[in-house]
Amino acid sequence: MTTTQTDPAKDERRTPGKAALAAWFGSALEYYDFAIYGTAAALVFPDIFFPEGNDSAATVAAFATFGVAYVARPIGSFFMGHIGDRLGRKKVMIGTILLMGVSTFLVGCLPTYGQIGLLAPVLLVLLRVLQGLSASGEQAGANSMSFEHAPDDRRGFFTSFTLSGTQGGQILAPAVFLPLAAVLSDDQLQSWGWRIPFWISAIVVVAGLIIRRRLEETPEFQAEAVEEGPPSTPLGVLFRHHWRGVLRVFFAAFIATVNTMFAVFALNFATSDDYDIGISDDTMLWLAIVANLVAISVIPLWATLSDRIGRKPVFVTGLLGSAVLVVVFLGAIAHGQVVLMFVVGILLAGIVYSMPNAVWPATYAEYFPTSVRLSGMAIGTQFGFALAGFTPTIAGALMGGDADNWWKVAAFTAGACVVSAIAVLTGPGGTHKVATRRIGEHVAPSRAARVPVGAA
Repeated sequence: MTTTQTDPAKDERRTPGKAALAAWFGSALEYYDFAIYGTAAALVFPDIFFPEGNDSAATVAAFATFGVAYVARPIGSFFMGHIGDRLGRKKVMIGTILLMGVSTFLVGCLPTYGQIGLLAPVLLVLLRVLQGLSASGEQAGANSMSFEHAPDDRRGFFTSFTLSGTQGGQILAPAVFLPLAAVLSDDQLQSWGWRIPFWISAIVVVAGLIIRRRLEETPEFQAEAVEEGPPSTPLGVLFRHHWRGVLRVFFAAFIATVNTMFAVFALNFATSDDYDIGISDDTMLWLAIVANLVAISVIPLWATLSDRIGRKPVFVTGLLGSAVLVVVFLGAIAHGQVVLMFVVGILLAGIVYSMPNAVWPATYAEYFPTSVRLSGMAIGTQFGFALAGFTPTIAGALMGGDADNWWKVAAFTAGACVVSAIAVLTGPGGTHKVATRRIGEHVAPSRAARVPVGAA
């Protein structure tokens, strides 16, 4: 095989706006799909995919299918990480958006338990696994692409579009469910109406695919390929030279427990007959919409602040604030204080949690050099996110069907925030001032570990 040559002028050509838009669409699709699945798991799936007779067991089982994707994500992160650091970011981004779109569309086509029995939840789990495999490389690929296209002094801002897309997807999910719940009867919603949100994902897939196909590979990856060649075994290089970064990202990624607690568990806790809280589905869905609209507006602001003062102050302040607010939020739900719950929910999910959400893409990317950036972020985050994926299941077990146990869930989520804060505090500081191509120079692997791009 011959070494691929690239035009030096092209190597320096950055397209931060296009890369950020591509990241936004992919992340919006991923989290639209995850959010509609979580909403359906809380409101519909216990009745249509599991046997009747034990509502609490069916709810826990439905939440477990939500968490299955988070088991697949760590496994997929090794595969996606290898491809992204070996063959390029663009290949990962196109592959993930296709896999997520197809698997989500097919969820909407599944027969129910009443139609095919136990095969229904089995097929649901299989498609959820495919969603997880897709998600394992989506954010790491999008973050790497936007990070490496961004100007050195604005990496926080441009990588934050990945998380703005996340919030956008979480707005679309309840925004689709709300009119359906308003127009359709319960029987219509459970018989066919729940399928519509899953089918709509095809629109986002087409738009995202068009944008991503036109996006150029990052100048950093191209320069790495020309000058030294990508690592022949990126994962070997990662775990030999950058294992501390992977471990740090793993613990820092525990922040995602706040998101799944808010988006999935709280929805069920507030509306389920099991807990007799009496808050309506519409109230909780509107809370999700408003909080995520606020988040979209403030995420770029927090990210820009991190470009000026550094990642740690913004990240850690948001984590500790979330640890406090999650206790107040769940307490307000438990005591039926709707106004307090709404205000605190917006403050938590819309403003304070948006601080770490805005800066973690740049923070994690700055732990790794170009040669292993995608795999380092993918593996670290996906193993950390596994805890978040099972937060609704763990929370359901901690509740034990008793609303008075809400404090246990609050303590669990707050504890995850504290662990994340410790991981970030012990990490390197001042990375926002380091040029992208110089990140990780102090632990650069031997050239012997590299091969020309395009080699087998």
